[in-house]
Amino acid sequence: MSNIIEHFQTLTQIPHCSKEADKLLAFLVHFAKERGYEVEVDAIKNIFISKGNPTLCLQAHYDMVCMGKAPKIETYIEEGWMKAKESSLGADNGIAIAMMMQLMDEGKALEFLLTSDEEIGLIGANEVAFDIQSKVMLNLDSEDEAEVYIGCAGGADITAMKQDTYSEGKGQCYEVAVKGLVGGHSGVDIDKGIASAIKVLGGYLHENTVTQLASLYAGERRNSIPANAVAIVRSTKPLESQGEVSVRILNESPKVLTHGKATLEMIEAFRHGVHAMNDDLGIPDVSINLAIITSDEKGGLKVETSARAMEADALECLTQETVQMFISYGFSVQVEDKYPAWKPDISDFTELVNTQMKKEFGTSKLMAIHAGLECGVIAEKYPHIKFASIGPTICYPHSTREKVNVASVERIYSVLEAIIKRV
Repeated sequence: MSNIIEHFQTLTQIPHCSKEADKLLAFLVHFAKERGYEVEVDAIKNIFISKGNPTLCLQAHYDMVCMGKAPKIETYIEEGWMKAKESSLGADNGIAIAMMMQLMDEGKALEFLLTSDEEIGLIGANEVAFDIQSKVMLNLDSEDEAEVYIGCAGGADITAMKQDTYSEGKGQCYEVAVKGLVGGHSGVDIDKGIASAIKVLGGYLHENTVTQLASLYAGERRNSIPANAVAIVRSTKPLESQGEVSVRILNESPKVLTHGKATLEMIEAFRHGVHAMNDDLGIPDVSINLAIITSDEKGGLKVETSARAMEADALECLTQETVQMFISYGFSVQVEDKYPAWKPDISDFTELVNTQMKKEFGTSKLMAIHAGLECGVIAEKYPHIKFASIGPTICYPHSTREKVNVASVERIYSVLEAIIKRV
């Protein structure tokens, strides 16, 4: 058995939340140089590692989505699964980095492309400009064994902002909260029936005709389905806890947002979730995540969303629909961090990867994923390179339920070794 899990355990103890991964960057640079590899780091903090005359480049990102207590991560293994206590685990994409570390321990003549800040908009991938020699690249960011990914969704982050004012309110003050929902990845989990804390909270307030909003703090990360949402409201009729919604009376008389009613109507009207399914691929075709809503003491409101689609035209249509919807409720809008879909492409390389997967697992499927893999962005920069993506079974990434199957890690590594021998 390899030392991959030990390497991964080491990584969990080095903070590497998105935008806060400098300590891991320094560790990985030292690790590679110590083993005789050449290392380059660009201005955006991508890392390029190489040795010998490589024919294969392995690619992964080294930041993680920090949820719960992360970056303080305490791991444990239960019934063959590695998990973390009250935090995200960082198996996405730390297991891939651990596999790379194992290969460096073995001195393999390979290229390794480790991109920065993937989890907040493919930031590193958008700036990659290294002199990559390999003609094929294997991304290690997929999360289902016995599947080879050859396509992914494109996406865009849509942010809406509004400056409101405060005015006098009426009635009793309440804290209305939805806390501790399971959350999940805003791409791969968006069709799994996972409740959004923002939509649950908004639905309760709409049902109870609450129109006076004093403040709202909801959601955790743009690419996570919201697990928590808390609003301070005033109501002239009594409010009571109901289902996942807890209600607490506050002995306060806060002012309320002058246009708070419109904001609550926007939450109720927002079409969070899957807009269309791709029947051929069996995955969502178009979706959007109502991710974060925050208010400040001066009346400022900010809404953050993440849109995804498997085709460029569908993404543009969803983006414009969302922009116009926000404008109709008085928001100004910015579209940021747009990235292309990776159009499914079957090549000699994908067939090689698929064959090795079948040898290990007895079965394999060529798949596309409703999430943003970096392959689409990098492929536009390196059109001569052929791509595929694999990975071990990881469940519930971007949440405190995240877990990775330990046996799957070893078996995917066996597939990786076989691919290296044959490229």
